[in-house]
Amino acid sequence: MAALIFGNAEYIKGGVLKNPANDAIDINNKLKSYGFHTIMVKDATHKEMDKGLREFKKLLETNEVGLFFFAGHGMQIDGRNYLLATDSDNADETEAKHSSLSLDKVIEVMEKSPATTKIIILDACRDNPWERAWNRTVATRGLASVYAPKGTIIGFATSPGELASDGKGRNGTYTAALLQHIDEPDCTIETMFKQVRNTVAAETRGKQTSWEHTSLSGNFFFNLSLGKVVTTYSETSLADALFVVDETKPSHKIIMGLKSHNWYTQNDVLGRLNDKSVTKMADNNLFVLGRNIYQAACGGSNSAIAYVESFFEMTSGYPRKKRKAILDGMLFEVFFDPQAKLRSKIKGNLFNELFDLRKHAALRNSFDFIAETLVASLGDFYVLPGHGLELAVTVATKKVKDAYIVEAVYVDGRDVLRPDGEEQEIDGEEVRFYSRKTAAEVKEQLSQELVVPSRSLKITYTPPEAAAGEIKVPHGYTVRKV
Repeated sequence: MAALIFGNAEYIKGGVLKNPANDAIDINNKLKSYGFHTIMVKDATHKEMDKGLREFKKLLETNEVGLFFFAGHGMQIDGRNYLLATDSDNADETEAKHSSLSLDKVIEVMEKSPATTKIIILDACRDNPWERAWNRTVATRGLASVYAPKGTIIGFATSPGELASDGKGRNGTYTAALLQHIDEPDCTIETMFKQVRNTVAAETRGKQTSWEHTSLSGNFFFNLSLGKVVTTYSETSLADALFVVDETKPSHKIIMGLKSHNWYTQNDVLGRLNDKSVTKMADNNLFVLGRNIYQAACGGSNSAIAYVESFFEMTSGYPRKKRKAILDGMLFEVFFDPQAKLRSKIKGNLFNELFDLRKHAALRNSFDFIAETLVASLGDFYVLPGHGLELAVTVATKKVKDAYIVEAVYVDGRDVLRPDGEEQEIDGEEVRFYSRKTAAEVKEQLSQELVVPSRSLKITYTPPEAAAGEIKVPHGYTVRKV
């Protein structure tokens, strides 16, 4: 999924708007949280708007969903809509339209792309002083009606002839309503826009009515819960915070024991798992049991650790479907929290031990399951976990005395090493502290942060001899996806 976001507020000849820059920032952050690859430009000139559209066009070649968002001044000229750049020429309408971004051009770029779902959101039509200077009539205020090509939905902040409110708070009225309703789970985009319309009407006491043109042929959701996508297991198994323990069921007793955080109890209850007992257990319960086995292993339970590390041998007598349910649960626990939301940081204590199981053909279905689930959750990864794809990484170092200091980590030609939070300073000067590691320890750290199993991680060093020396890694830095 790809998005191009403009927020134009600092107009050179048209005054300053209060909220478009904030609108762009907040929409950008929201879309990134849903897995969009975003291009955001604030206070864009005409040249910068054209450049952004070219970059967006390139992104659309490899994305099924494209979204364009604009906040700022927009107007219709000769029946066509234009989105004004911060340096648009206001001498007259002819100059204005040739120094602004044509909405028709945006629609054409998206229509001709391979994207199957195209979304255009326009928080424009704010009161524009140019209109009065040009002696424009009420009939030409706002944006004109447009044609929505197949697979496209276009959302407008106002109906024709109306002006959009710049908002009383951080955001424009329309964008604030979007941000309020976009997180509604399992809500189609059409239903979301209806909710936005109600909120905008209430906020403006009926003075502003948002509207849409749509020709979508299928449903699109910003926030589709895993329970609607992953139908193999129940929602209370995926969001196991909702799982209700029934002490009369053997599988539930084992789950309770694993949740005890007592190693002796955890070790004891795992002994109750065998070929015969597993056969009688429900798949949903085994999935939750698998989650708790991995949780206990990460907490230091020796029996749980042994179970994960020897899973292939220890479960060889289990029915195929039961075995898969347990492994599915363990893999799910790596990436998802008790509410079935993607973790910001994977539970990686035994990440490599677990993913090493992919070498067994009989267990591949579980790795296909987790890969498909991560796609459905809109997770953003360097390479998709579960498919065994390799990732090439180059660690750039500089030798200082007896050690090699890591200065950059390159993936696909880009340095992905960044501060994980605020950088440390002493007396106003940036200061870096380092941890001394071996090449094997660096690989383990990179494996967990890049979310790529060690066996699929191909690391080279510059200079090459750094791999055999002592490596100093900057403390408080990470290569995790933002």
